[in-house]
Amino acid sequence: MDNKKVSRYVVLGVLFFLPVIFLLFLYPATHNYTPLDIINENISEIEKFDSSSSEKIVLKDHITVLGFLGYNPLEKIITASNLKELVYDKFKGFKSFQIVILMPKGTEDAVEKLKTEISSYEDLRFWHFIFGEPDDLEQIYLSLKSKSKLGNDLSSDQVFVIDKDLNQRGRIDDRTDNEIEKNKPIYGLEAYDCIEVAEIKNKMSDDLRVLFTEYRQKRKGEFNSDTRRADDLKPQEE
Repeated sequence: MDNKKVSRYVVLGVLFFLPVIFLLFLYPATHNYTPLDIINENISEIEKFDSSSSEKIVLKDHITVLGFLGYNPLEKIITASNLKELVYDKFKGFKSFQIVILMPKGTEDAVEKLKTEISSYEDLRFWHFIFGEPDDLEQIYLSLKSKSKLGNDLSSDQVFVIDKDLNQRGRIDDRTDNEIEKNKPIYGLEAYDCIEVAEIKNKMSDDLRVLFTEYRQKRKGEFNSDTRRADDLKPQEE
């Protein structure tokens, strides 16, 4: 057998086995993973809010990124732009995904200007701005678990992930490996700061992918791991 034939078989062998090896690496990542924690349940629905959309905007049966941009949304252009570029553009093709921003009534014109600033004439059909009374907006925020309060202008740089069953998702334990090794106190991640690009680009993107994987496996009947809830880490009563 000459060298040309040997080289040809080697190349064919590499081309054949590389995809197989790649799939073997992917298999553990998709079948053995830790589901995204449920950190809060029974998030309030948004039926009291109005939208310019012809469809009814609800949280139920959607994977939602929920945000609050307040009375002066144009002052939150960095928050909105980071959310659009690092989250919306990446996940807008996923089934049931949506971004919902709760706005106080009277901000409709300002929202249209903001949409022009962030859209660059791109499709925003999975991004919904909905409008309601301040009290209703604050009620939704109070139903969420958060370390920070809603601003006086009803805005926040943080966004929240809500699953199809109106559960708030996040991380019960957000410690780094180094912090775990040093036995540092547990702290969680309930919301994602849109000003912190690394947090949105890395943590939030990873968490959303895990959540989409969970629902994909549920559809296929492959999901068999219970999602942890915040109560799971509380001391058990004797």
